Amino acid sequence: MKKNQIILFAILLAITGVLYLMVLANQKEEIKEKKGAETRKYISVSIIENQERSLTISTYGQIVPFTELDIAFEISGRLQSGDLLIKPGTKFAKNDLLYKVSSEEMFYNLNARKEQLSRLIIGILPDISTDFNEDYDKWTLFLNNIKPSGFLPNLPSFSSEKEALFISSKGIYAEYWTIKGMEERISKYIYLAPFNGAVSEVYTEPGAIINPGGRIAKVFNQEKMEVRLPIPIDFIDKFQKTGRVTFTDANGIEVAQGKLLRTSGEINKNTQSVDAYYSITPEKGRSLLSGQYVTASIDNLISESVAVIPASAVKENEVYLLDKNELKRKSVKIISQKQDSIFVEGLTNADTLVVEFITPSKTIKKYVGIPQQK
Repeated sequence: MKKNQIILFAILLAITGVLYLMVLANQKEEIKEKKGAETRKYISVSIIENQERSLTISTYGQIVPFTELDIAFEISGRLQSGDLLIKPGTKFAKNDLLYKVSSEEMFYNLNARKEQLSRLIIGILPDISTDFNEDYDKWTLFLNNIKPSGFLPNLPSFSSEKEALFISSKGIYAEYWTIKGMEERISKYIYLAPFNGAVSEVYTEPGAIINPGGRIAKVFNQEKMEVRLPIPIDFIDKFQKTGRVTFTDANGIEVAQGKLLRTSGEINKNTQSVDAYYSITPEKGRSLLSGQYVTASIDNLISESVAVIPASAVKENEVYLLDKNELKRKSVKIISQKQDSIFVEGLTNADTLVVEFITPSKTIKKYVGIPQQK
């Protein structure tokens, strides 16, 4: 009986061993097949074709005054208003009296000397009419332009040495330059608008006592504006000053044209780009405001070797190329972007580009490229 049990046990053990070996063999086969499936991967690729292209880049900037000044005086005294009520937004014309500092005594003395000069000229007009008849009109015009509230007009030029000696002998020449010297001193007590512009900020109101150099207001030139645009440093060597620049507003409407004025000699630390300054001339019927943001389209960039690739193929200025069933990383220079396409430099004709940026896997031993349909 014992012998039969031993034989039966041996048969069961043999059968179990055979079954175990069969299962193990099947598992190895499955693992082998699974590994075989992971060692090959099919990916979409595209063949690079470089072409010479005229490119356009878009950038964003703010309209700023070409000229912006702080109003200040060289002297101290009580500030007085000029011909206008100066508040933020006030517009003025060139030579408008914006501010003055109390100096009544100096103004009185200056006007008295102007009156004396006028009398001297009136006294010589009969002699000029007789001896220098052809010069009579210019001296009459000069006399009429002597105004109490304005600076002296330019002294008429002399037609002859005789005329110059005559005018000098009557004390007119000396009186004229005496008044000009007084005007130079009194000009420190008034502030005339240097251009057609507007007031952006007011720091001090009339009636206050001012000190030399103290800021009173800030004004800017409304007739001449410019736009500062950040330009990627890689584009600077491609700029052509004759290129056309178009400005559009927030709604995409074309509002102005411009030309390159100058570029900064250093990199902007905030944007890591080079600041380029463009003039801006509004289109007919359009008005531009200081501080307004505009989009600039610059079409003066030309590259001799540019490839157009899908945006999905690029990550941090790098792409993958397929070479002999292996992935190779390569750096590129992004020139411009249009919708889902990117213009880049750094690729060679016939390079096989992987159109979807992927991270290589150690389990993949072979990559097979499938050309993307154009």
